[in-house]
Order: sequence, then C-alpha cells, then structure tokens
Amino acid sequence: MRDAYDQMLSPMRMAAEMARTACENPFSPLAYMPNGRAVAASCELFERATRTYAKPRFNLPASERVVWERPFCRVIAFGEPSTKPKLLLVAPLSGHYATLLRGTVAAFLDTHQVFITDWADAKKVPLSAGRFDLDDYIDYCVAMFESLGPDLHVTAVCQPSVPVLAAIARMEAEEHPRVPRSAVLIGGPIDTRRSPTAVNRLPQEKPIGWFKQNCIHPVPWTHQGHGRDVYPGFLQLAGFISMNLDRHQTAHWDMFKHLVQGDGDSAAKHREFYDEYLAVMDLTAEYYLQTVETVFIEHSLPKGQMRHRGKAVELSAIRRCALMAIEGEKDDITGIGQTRAALDLTVNLSAEKKAYHLQMGAGHYGVFNGSRFRADIAPKIVAFMEAHAKPAVAEPPIRLLHSIPELAEPDLSIPAALLTHDAFAASEAALELHA
Repeated sequence: MRDAYDQMLSPMRMAAEMARTACENPFSPLAYMPNGRAVAASCELFERATRTYAKPRFNLPASERVVWERPFCRVIAFGEPSTKPKLLLVAPLSGHYATLLRGTVAAFLDTHQVFITDWADAKKVPLSAGRFDLDDYIDYCVAMFESLGPDLHVTAVCQPSVPVLAAIARMEAEEHPRVPRSAVLIGGPIDTRRSPTAVNRLPQEKPIGWFKQNCIHPVPWTHQGHGRDVYPGFLQLAGFISMNLDRHQTAHWDMFKHLVQGDGDSAAKHREFYDEYLAVMDLTAEYYLQTVETVFIEHSLPKGQMRHRGKAVELSAIRRCALMAIEGEKDDITGIGQTRAALDLTVNLSAEKKAYHLQMGAGHYGVFNGSRFRADIAPKIVAFMEAHAKPAVAEPPIRLLHSIPELAEPDLSIPAALLTHDAFAASEAALELHA
C-alpha cells in the first residue's frame, strides 16, 4: 500500500515541482505575483511531505573505504590507515541510516581512525541471504571486533548498546584475545525498567503477538528483498513523528514562513535536517521482534537471563573492557539510569574501569550530536579511551555469577549524576556539579 500510495502521488509531485519552478523563475511572470512565493512554498512542502527520501551521504572531509562486509552490514573507514587509535562507532539499527551519526564521526576524525557500521536496508537484501536476528547482530559485533582489533575502542549509540555489551560479555567469557579496550554506551536501553519512557511502556502494555500482527509486513515484489518480512521504515517514521507531533508541525510552518520571506539560510537548515530525519530503512521482522521481546518486554540482559546461541550472556564475565555510560538529562527515549545499569551489572569490572556522565540539558539526539556533544561529551570520551588505551594487567580467573540479583529502582530524587556506585564515576559527577 505504501509503495502504491507513493506511485499514485508521483504525478502530483511532478506537477507541484513544475509549479514551484514557475513561481521562482525570474523569467516567469508568475514569480512576480503577490502570492507567488506562498504558492512556491506550498508546492515545495507538498513535494517534500510526500516523497520517499533516499539514503543520505556522509559528505565528510575524509575518504571512505569499506573494510568489512556481510549481507546485512558493512563497516566504513574514514580516511587512510594511520597510527591513530581505532574507534568503531556502532550505529543504531532502529530505522535511520548510519549518516545520522555524521556529527559523531566528525568529532573524532582528528584524534582517531574512525570506523562505522553501515546497516543494510532489509528490503534490499535478497531472501537468499538468509535471516538476521539479534543473535546474528551479536555475531556481527564479535566478527567486527575480531577484524578491526587488536586495541580497538567501541562506541555504541542507543539501540546497539545491548548487542555490543552482550558481544563483549561472550568474548570475555571465552577469554577472547581481541576484546575491545573500552566501550562507551550512549543512551542505550540496558535496563528499561529504570525511568521508563513512553517508548518503554508500550511493550509492557502489548503482547509480542500484537507487534507481530500490527508492525510486520512482507516486502513487495518491486524490491530486491521481496517476500522478506520486515518492520517497515515508514511505520517507524510515523512513530518517531507522533512522539513530537507539535514540534514537527511548528518546524514545517516555520519552513513555510522562511520560504515566503526569502530566508534561504533557515530554509536550507530545515531541508538538511529533514532530508536526514525522513530517510528511513526497514528492519528484518525476526530482529525487530526478538529485540522487543528480549530488551523491552522480558528485560533478559539485566535479569541475567539473556542467551546467545544457547550460551548465557553473563555481564559478570566482563573484567578487561573498560565501560563508560553516557545519558542525557532530557532524553525522552532512554530514561536516566537505563544506560548506567551496565556499570552496576558488571560486578567484576573494577571501579577504575568504569565512568559515567550525565549531560545536563541534552535530549536523546543531543547525547551523540550537536554543540553539547562536541563541547562536553566528545572530549570526555576521548579522555576515557586514552586512559584505557593499554592492555590491562592480567588478572586471575574469576567465578562467574550464574544469576544477577534484581536491581532496585534508583531514587531519582537524588541528582542522577550521583547515582553511580563506583568512586571513579562519583568523582566525575562531583566535578560536573561544581563546573
């Protein structure tokens, strides 16, 4: 239906584009009508509101190379190989393309060899390539860590925090030699029982069957992956927009006024943001449903019940890879405490290898992009990676916990930056409060 709707509107978009051109062309008399700019602005907004947006480009001042590739993901390296520390940014597989992290990549280009996961649009992957679920995601992470290591640092933004942490736990349990030196988890849903948001509450109110019935659709024959069951990007986009509908309506009304007033700079900023925001991709049904059930309904990882290929994912196994958790004060997708839970659950990781940062005034997008990220968060990540650049001294084997006790809900009347249980993060919080 979505593709049919898009095709039916194609002639109307073409007509709107022609009308806009006629009202903007200085050689056209229509451009000098009193309402010419208003007509052109209306036509542009109609065309933009009904088009399907293509995958954006990074457009960064660095060459791009593909250094690892499998059917559902490839890893892009920026710039030529160098002696700088290696940093892998694991982009979210939650609807938007990896280019959403363009600013994140740019923040580390001067200090690191930067790599990023470029996830494939599921509707473009043929059925012959097989399935892709949460277990496969973890396998991909392990394979990427092996390929890019040794001495690799990893940063997971939002959704990949769970599979990245699970991959590290499995590698630690097997004494893998290429466990990352450090992992930074930014706004990740490690334990969604803490400070639950609207995004977290829906899976608690609906059974997994509801998601399967209402969110999963087959790819039509017009795409390479026809026949594959997916969670379509347009449904995800509708959910994203509905969370802040008033804000998006205001932004488009402002765009209309900027066009009428001839404010080209403001209009260009609007186009740049929405060209990225409205470009979405499909997810495989098995990955989406398994993630909803494991992360948001059963809370398997914080309960110590998560398994990968039949083996327990025990966060108590982590003792070499340093961990940093970053959260935003105004994050309406991943509530305060959900990412910090990773520090509480890694009971055998020393306090010196843990760090926590709460970014005041930052929402979900602001913890990995924008001015606050560049000025406050990125320098802290760089310092953390530098502090853990060398391999840790070998430690004696430890007995792994086979179950993790239920964690008490944190008292949010206390400043969230002080909720950490380790001395290193507490000192960081104290410095932030006095800054």
